[in-house]
Amino acid sequence: MDWSLRELRFFVAAAESGSFTDAAAQLHVSQAAVSRTIASLEKTVGDKLLWRVPRGCELTSTGQQVLPHARRVLSEADRFTEFLTVRQSVLRLGYAWAALGRHTARLRRNWGQRHDAIDLQLARHNSPTAGLAEGLCDVAIVRIPVDEKRFDSVVVGLERRLVAFASDDAQWSRRRQLSMAEIAGRTVIIDPRVGTTSSHLWSGAEHPPRFIESTDVDSWLDAIAAGRGVGTTAEATAHHHPRPGVTYRPIKDGPRIPVRLAWWRDNRLNGLRDLVDTITQLYATT
Repeated sequence: MDWSLRELRFFVAAAESGSFTDAAAQLHVSQAAVSRTIASLEKTVGDKLLWRVPRGCELTSTGQQVLPHARRVLSEADRFTEFLTVRQSVLRLGYAWAALGRHTARLRRNWGQRHDAIDLQLARHNSPTAGLAEGLCDVAIVRIPVDEKRFDSVVVGLERRLVAFASDDAQWSRRRQLSMAEIAGRTVIIDPRVGTTSSHLWSGAEHPPRFIESTDVDSWLDAIAAGRGVGTTAEATAHHHPRPGVTYRPIKDGPRIPVRLAWWRDNRLNGLRDLVDTITQLYATT
């Protein structure tokens, strides 16, 4: 069937106002245009939608059935129009566990002061691409490699690797820093989907740690606070997720964690270059 949004809009306007004349005034067209357009829709539907009456028009039984569907279609069309309108004025920045740690607030504050036309919005989604593959963000903060065939990425900074453990841990509670070998002697809690900790960190070790899995940062923190194990993570996690009962300490020989921004290869994003430069500068100077 060949119908248009224009036809639906004219029909809904006439049905709601009860008058072809009032609909024409509302739509800024002639009454004849309203009549022709609704007649075209009626031809497509195969039945009369509106009866003309002395004081205007009334819905037929078919018109009463069509009206709620037409309203829903127009509502979805309006939402799509709104999406297209704001698409270039909003930059959605996704992250899985932690955004940029102590740099997050400064980024948002500086961005708001310098970019009136682009609103930077942060969104958390626990997936390997922090919502990028799912279409939930435009750019993603990731700390694990992404598929280079699908995404472009750039390293914007490096973060220290920390160990997280229960604050009442008798052996570690007074320590200022720990080593990878000491962590290997504990049970290590990991998020295998998005976390930066895996057996590769202890490749070649005589006694690698035992691992148990969590599903996201909240379950990871809960398990650590309960004393079920320890975890290693990027420094940003300590700033983004302070938790009573969990203590973070630097790992003196822990490999640094690269922080990347990733985006779809074919997506030309408004403000991307400035976002990369701003975050890179934040990591370089603070």
